[in-house]
Amino acid sequence: MRFGKTLQASIHPPWRDHYIDYAKIKKLLREGDDSDSGRTPASRAEQMEGWTENDESEFVHELVNVQLEKVNYFQREMNEQLKSRTATCEARLEQLVSAMPARGPASSLNPVKEQIGGEERRKTLTQVLEDLDGITSDINELEKFSRVNFTGFLKAAKKHDRRSRGGSGARDKGKGKGRSGTNGEYKVRPLLQVRLSALEFNREDYSPLLYRLSAMYAFVRENIDRDANDHGQTRTSSVGSGPQPQGSRKYISHKFWVHPDNILEVKTFILRRLPVLIYNPQPSKEVDASRRDPTINSLYFDNPQFSLYHDKLSKAPEAASLRLRWYGRLSDKPDILLERKTMRDSDSEGAVEERITLKEKYVLDFINGNYAMEKTIQKMKDRPIKNGEDVNRYEALVQSLQGFIKEKKLEPMLRAVYTRTAFQIPGDDRVRVSLDTDLALIRDDCLDEDRPCRDPEEWHRKDIDDAEMEYPFSALRKGEISRFPYALLEIKVLESGLHGRSKEWVSDLMNSHLVKEAPRFSKFVHGISVLFDDHVSSFPFWLSELGTKDIRQDPKQAWEVEQQKVKKQIEDETIVGSFRPGSRDFGGRSAPFASTPNMYGGTPPVAERGLPEIAPRGEGAKKANGSDDQPSDNKDSEEDDSDTEEELAEVPRTVATVPGLRNLFPTFSTSRYGRAHRKTNIPVKLPPGVQKPGTLIMHSGPVQVEAKVWLANQRTFLKWQHVSVLLASLSLGLYNAAGKHNYIAQWLAVVYTAIAIFAAGWGYTMYMWRSRLIRERSGKDFDNVLGPVVVCVALAVALAVNFAFQYRNMKERKRNAYLPFTTAPPDIFNVSINKEHIVGLVQQFGGR
Repeated sequence: MRFGKTLQASIHPPWRDHYIDYAKIKKLLREGDDSDSGRTPASRAEQMEGWTENDESEFVHELVNVQLEKVNYFQREMNEQLKSRTATCEARLEQLVSAMPARGPASSLNPVKEQIGGEERRKTLTQVLEDLDGITSDINELEKFSRVNFTGFLKAAKKHDRRSRGGSGARDKGKGKGRSGTNGEYKVRPLLQVRLSALEFNREDYSPLLYRLSAMYAFVRENIDRDANDHGQTRTSSVGSGPQPQGSRKYISHKFWVHPDNILEVKTFILRRLPVLIYNPQPSKEVDASRRDPTINSLYFDNPQFSLYHDKLSKAPEAASLRLRWYGRLSDKPDILLERKTMRDSDSEGAVEERITLKEKYVLDFINGNYAMEKTIQKMKDRPIKNGEDVNRYEALVQSLQGFIKEKKLEPMLRAVYTRTAFQIPGDDRVRVSLDTDLALIRDDCLDEDRPCRDPEEWHRKDIDDAEMEYPFSALRKGEISRFPYALLEIKVLESGLHGRSKEWVSDLMNSHLVKEAPRFSKFVHGISVLFDDHVSSFPFWLSELGTKDIRQDPKQAWEVEQQKVKKQIEDETIVGSFRPGSRDFGGRSAPFASTPNMYGGTPPVAERGLPEIAPRGEGAKKANGSDDQPSDNKDSEEDDSDTEEELAEVPRTVATVPGLRNLFPTFSTSRYGRAHRKTNIPVKLPPGVQKPGTLIMHSGPVQVEAKVWLANQRTFLKWQHVSVLLASLSLGLYNAAGKHNYIAQWLAVVYTAIAIFAAGWGYTMYMWRSRLIRERSGKDFDNVLGPVVVCVALAVALAVNFAFQYRNMKERKRNAYLPFTTAPPDIFNVSINKEHIVGLVQQFGGR
C-alpha cells in the first residue's frame, strides 16, 4: 500500500490537523503520486527541471521546521496531558484511600462508607475506571501517531534524495554538467536525522506511565468487585474466585509473536485486566514505579555436538536443558540461578524445573566440579528449623546438576538477553503473562580456538558484562548476534481452568490480530539454529516463517479466520462425537464435546441445529445449548451420555437400520450428524429472549470464497467436456468406418453422439448451477448423481444393443454357410462357355 493511503487510514480523527501534511510535501516536490515505480531517471529529471535553491530551501524549511515542529509540539503536549490526567486519577483515588481506616482484623473486608457514601464511592470508582480506559486508549493512539509521522518524515526525505540523485545523473549524462536544479549535493536525510535525534519524538518510554495506570486499575477492580459482593451481586472477578491451593500445579503455556507496532497495544490490553509486576532488586518498603523493566540474561549450556539441542528439537524422552539466569547487570552482584528443565512428556507443560542459587564467584568452580555448595549445605544443617529431608534433597540436587554437567560435557554456548514485562495479580498465579522485548541471541562459546567468542577460562563473556553493553549490542561482530524481530508473549494458565471474564479476555487476546501463535517456540533452540547453523543438522519449523511475510493481520480478516477455526473445530468434534455410542443428537446439545474440553477446561459451544453460525461464548452459550444446569464435561453422568426418547424421536431411524448401506454408498452418512443435516425442517426451541436471525453472520459481509473452490468446480466441468469429446470422437470414427449398408453401426454412432451432447450440456449446466450456489453461499449439497447415472446407463444400453445385433448377424452368417444350393446363382448359369478356351486348358494340363 502506498504511504499516502496508509497515512489516511492511520489518522485519528480528533488529531487530524496535527499529522504531517504529506500532500503538501509532495506538492513541493512537484509530485502527483506516491510511487516512483515505472519512472526513469530522465522522467525524474524532467519533473525536477527548473528546481532552484529557493525551491530547495522552501522544501527543507517546510519539512524540518514547520512539519516536524508541529508534530513534535503536539506529541509533547499530549504527553503532558496524559501525565496530568493520570495524576488527577491518582488524586481522586487517594481521597478514597485516605477515607478508609487502617485495615485490621475487623475491618479488612469492609470498605468505609461513613466518610464517603457508598453510592458516591461507587460512582467515583466507575468514573476513574472510564478515565483510565480513556488514558490507555490515548496512549495507544499517541504511539501510532508517533510511528506513522516518523515514517512519513523518513519517506519524504528518501523521495527527495532519490529524485535528486536521479535528476542529477540524467542531466549529467545528457548535458555534461548541470548545476541548475537539484543535484547530489542536496541531501535532506542527514539533516533530518540530526534534527530527530535532538528531539524526544518517537523515543518516548511509556513504561513508567503504564506502571501507574496498572496500579490504579488493580485498585479500582478490587474495590468494584468488593462492593459488588457486598451488595449480593454475582459479579465475576477479573481472574477467578481466589487463589488455588498449592501442590501439584500444572500450567498450560501459550506462546505468541507480537509485532513491534502492536507491543504497546498488547501491554495496555493486558494491564486493564492484570497489574504489572514491578521489578525491585533490593527489598524495600518503597517501590520505584519509574524503574524500567528488568533485563534478563539467560546463559544456555550445551556440548560441541549440541546433543541437548537435538534432543529438545526431536522431543526425545527426558530431554533436558540447562541455563544460568540473572536479572540486570553482573556489576550489581545479582543472585544467579542455575536451572534445569527436564521434559517428562511430549509437551513442554509437562516439564520439571529444578534450580539452585549461586553467587558469581562460585559459578566457575561449580561448573568445573570444584565446589559442591558445601557452605550453603552447612548453613542449612546449622539451622534448627530446617528439615533434614530438605537438606538431603538439596544436596542430592546439587550432585545431580554437577553430574549432569560432567556427563554431558556441557559448557556455555548461547546467551539470550531480553527485557521482560510481567503481569500477574499478587497472590493469585492462575494467570501469568510475560512479554519479552528486545530479544538478542549472542554466541557465548569457544568452539573456534583461533577466535573464541568467550575466554575458555571464564564462564561468561567479559567483553559484554564488563562494558555493560545494552541492546542492540552494536559493538559485537556480525555472526555473533541475532536480533529477533518480534516480541514474545507467553500466557500461562493453570490446567484447572478459568471461568468468567478472565476466560473471555484471555481467549480474545489469543485470537486477536495483535498476536501470532508460535507453539513450542524456544529461545535456546532458535538461537542455536541461527547462530550455529553449520554445526547442527536439523532446524525448527518456525524458521520458514521468519522474514518471509509480515505477521501483522487485518483485524477483520483475523476475526473471520478465528470464526472459521472455531466453526471447523465444532464440526470436526461433532462428527467424532456422533460415532460414540450414547452420544447426543446434533440438536442444541453439546454431548459430542463431553469429553473434549477446550484449553481452559471448559466446553466449546455448539451451533444450533440448522444454523451454521458460531454460538455465543460464556454463559449465553450454555443457555443456548440447553445445558446450563448440567456441566458439559461430566463424563460419569448417565444423563449426559444417553439419548432421551423425545430427542431420538425427532430423527428418523429407517436409514440407520440398514447395516450394509454405508458400505454400498460410502458418501452416504448414517450418523446422527448426517441425519440431522439432511433433515433441515426440524423445529428448534430457542431460549426466552433469543430470536432466530434473519441473516446469518457468514452472509452479512462480502462474498469471499477460496480459489480452490472455484478451481474444483472448473476441474469438474473440464472432466465432463473431456468425456464428451471422447464420446464424440468414438461416434465419428464409428460412423466413418461403417459401410454404406451397415445401418447398425450408423445408428450406434448416432446414439453415441447423443450421449456426447448430453454430457457436454450436463457439464455446463452443473458448472453454472454450482457457481451460483457458491456465490449465494448456499448450504445445499453440490453433488448430483443424475448426470453420471444417465451417461453410464446409456453407454451400457448402447453396448448391449451393439453386442446383440452383432451376435445375431454372426449366427445368420453361420447358418447360411452350411445350406445346400437349391437354385444356382444367376451369374453361374448366365456365363457363356468358350470351347476353344476349354480345349486349351485340357491340353495344358494333359501336357503336364
